[in-house]
Amino acid sequence: MGKLDVSKLRYMSKEDFRVLTAVEMGMKNHAIVPPSVVCNIAGLKHGGCHKVLRELVRNRLLFFNHGKKGEGYRLTFTGYDYLALKALVGRGVVHSVGNQIGVGKESDIYIVANEMGDQFAMKIHRLGRTSFRQLKNKRDYHGGRSHSSWLYLSRLSAVKEFAYMKALHDRGFIVPEPVDFNRHCVVMELVDGFPMLQVQEMHSPEKVYGQLMELILRLASVGLIHGDFNEFNLMINQPGKITLIDFPQMVSTSHLNAEWYFDRDVTCVREFFLKRFGFDGQVFPKFSDIARDSCLDVEVAASGFTRELQSKLEEASQTLGVLQGGEATENPDVVTGTADFSGDEEDSEEEEEEEEKE
Repeated sequence: MGKLDVSKLRYMSKEDFRVLTAVEMGMKNHAIVPPSVVCNIAGLKHGGCHKVLRELVRNRLLFFNHGKKGEGYRLTFTGYDYLALKALVGRGVVHSVGNQIGVGKESDIYIVANEMGDQFAMKIHRLGRTSFRQLKNKRDYHGGRSHSSWLYLSRLSAVKEFAYMKALHDRGFIVPEPVDFNRHCVVMELVDGFPMLQVQEMHSPEKVYGQLMELILRLASVGLIHGDFNEFNLMINQPGKITLIDFPQMVSTSHLNAEWYFDRDVTCVREFFLKRFGFDGQVFPKFSDIARDSCLDVEVAASGFTRELQSKLEEASQTLGVLQGGEATENPDVVTGTADFSGDEEDSEEEEEEEEKE
């Protein structure tokens, strides 16, 4: 799961993308897609198809598996990146990719631009980058179970982020304006500001503290809890305008553990202001203070990110320790009810090691 390298994208042929897409489609029913299945889906002659497959493996867009499950192919994160970028380029959203401007435990952020030169931020969700390292040495993780797909979970995470960001932006919340998404990539407004983590001094910390507490309550009033409301996900500019970012972990106020998530968001802000600015906020909201006036959580579910998808992502994130900043549990038995893209865990370790060498 290395950095995004788009240098080969411009040289790829239609056949290359037909084969990549064929592997992606084959992974709906196969952990490892046999060569014959790839060729049939791609509609290419076997000789030509195998030549393309070898080249895609050489460029680390596909991984060739020759383990216990037999021989076959599966997408790497780089291959998935290229499929998403191809779609975004085709829609005129992305024309060029610039520097990496952010990196998180489960995502990378790059500057991109369209043909007009308008710049945006593109967030690439990469669930499993840290969690896989935490889990691959755990014995329970290696006990024969249904494997979760990091690609599938990354796509779910992106779908969720886009849905909530659009809903919040449409309601007047100060969040990045969403532009488009495909697979695990979300394109959004490039925010003018920097993470609050970088602020060393603040003229009126009590004022900013009050704004943040009001924002937590305002989110709750529409039925939402951010779930990771801290200095890493709060952008601030010189005039003091605050922009909230990062929404994959957002939950409903109707969630079973809603009060715990709400209290954690409040505590994160209080502790940061005390440690960084010496401001001890004694006035803070409680879960019982929520005056709910709308159901944005329900509206988001109706718009496409259904409760079924939400439950799948929550189950995986809780079990695998992603999107929560916490450690994985000791028994990560995840049954997503979706395609198994991950393949054999030993082969996944080999693939990860190969990508890290790149």
